[in-house]
Amino acid sequence: MTGPQRRQQLIEVGRALFAERGFEGTSVEQISEAAGVSKPVIYEHFGGKEGLYAVVVDREIQALLGQITDALTEHEGNARALLEAAAMALLDYIDHSTDGFRILVRDSPPGQSTGSFASLISDIATQVEHILAAEFRRRRLDPKTAPLYAQMLVGMVAIPGGWWLDSRKMKKDDVAAHLVNLAWNGLAGMEAKPTLRTGVKG
Repeated sequence: MTGPQRRQQLIEVGRALFAERGFEGTSVEQISEAAGVSKPVIYEHFGGKEGLYAVVVDREIQALLGQITDALTEHEGNARALLEAAAMALLDYIDHSTDGFRILVRDSPPGQSTGSFASLISDIATQVEHILAAEFRRRRLDPKTAPLYAQMLVGMVAIPGGWWLDSRKMKKDDVAAHLVNLAWNGLAGMEAKPTLRTGVKG
């Protein structure tokens, strides 16, 4: 096996183990045993478990962001179509890259600031901020709030996506349709200057 082939094998083995057991629950010994190599081979390619995990997470993030970016680009100019495409892109990723999604929703290892689910959500939300800002301007809403709404919308898709992965009680298209129903109809009835009405204060 060539060096690049061995590296790819270790990434695939690590991906499966991290998805099943998490970062903390996976050891270098388990990775080396599953790959049929000695521990030094892992250190040679990745510097250790942390390095391998970082590569796995980065690949998953790039794959997911790529799918969502492609979906948004394909439907640019139609706000509802963009929302539907983004929801389906994320659900498609969950459906076809189950191990990858399980890795992304787990907590990052100590000392690692990137690769967490929260940072992923933020990255995806950044992709849709300008779309929401344009829609807000069209509806005479404050475009400065678009980043906040982008975070909420992406989170609203991602969290139910994890529920759907575990339950599978609904068809993927139906899950997307219900998500879009709540998001789109909620956006349609938005107030220009929302306030709390029950007197609750922080």
